Amino acid sequence: GAMGSSSVWGVAFSPDGQTIASASDDKTVKLWNRNGQLLQTLTGHSSSVWGVAFSPDGQTIASASDDKTVKLWNRNGQLLQTLTGHSSSVWGVAFSPDGQTIASASDDKTVKLWNRNGQLLQTLTGHSSSVWGVAFSPDGQTIASASDDKTVKLWNRNGQLLQTLTGHSSSVWGVAFSPDGQTIASASDDKTVKLWNRNGQLLQTLTGH
Repeated sequence: GAMGSSSVWGVAFSPDGQTIASASDDKTVKLWNRNGQLLQTLTGHSSSVWGVAFSPDGQTIASASDDKTVKLWNRNGQLLQTLTGHSSSVWGVAFSPDGQTIASASDDKTVKLWNRNGQLLQTLTGHSSSVWGVAFSPDGQTIASASDDKTVKLWNRNGQLLQTLTGHSSSVWGVAFSPDGQTIASASDDKTVKLWNRNGQLLQTLTGH
């Protein structure tokens, strides 16, 4: 039937663990409770939604879409802002720990940083192919981006490139910081996860997938 007939690309828990947001090919984000009850449908994107994130206070949802925009919504499903400026699909989105900055990763080879009002703060340029994933360090000072160009790049808030983590032999789909902010994990199409330090040194390669 019509229910569940479209792929779900992204999912996120609210900080309090009570709400789940899902991003779908059906152009919507849906909010659910832990019992599987649908709370809200966030409608407004004109194409597939690839990624979704909650703000640290749990009050705002950011969605990344094939329509080249990021949209910010409240918990009631009301559209707050549309972040326009990417020239291609937006694959990933993340909030800074203080909730004031949004980072978006795009097929246009850039990461963009925005404020909550939808104002573009910085464009991080340097990747030679699509950027699939983005993450903030716990202290909010460093942004990590995962790219189709087989690298992870570390940037500061001013858009300055700090490190390029090279070693994967294929696209890097996802990236995450450890809670202490000292280790970066990257997930790749080369079937491995790699762990790196902040200086760009490879610590471990996790094989088994």
